Amino acid sequence: MKSFLLLALTLTAACSATASSSSADDRRWINQCLRDNREARVSQSVVRAYCSCMNDRMSNNETRSITQWERANPRAREACERRSGWT
Repeated sequence: MKSFLLLALTLTAACSATASSSSADDRRWINQCLRDNREARVSQSVVRAYCSCMNDRMSNNETRSITQWERANPRAREACERRSGWT
């Protein structure tokens, strides 16, 4: 029982660290990407995975939106489509 509790606490801490590791700026760009893709014919979780993948590939100094950046970076777009399950 103690092992299970320790595992649960470890997983909770890891999930919390991952959730808080994205900055407010990252969340803003990802949310804009979600809005830009609201008409997509895939699930919201696939779109979120795609937007997060694209955001991770972009420089922290990038000023274009994910939607604008993906047009100039088709290889990154294709890789994130595969990774997210979009294709």
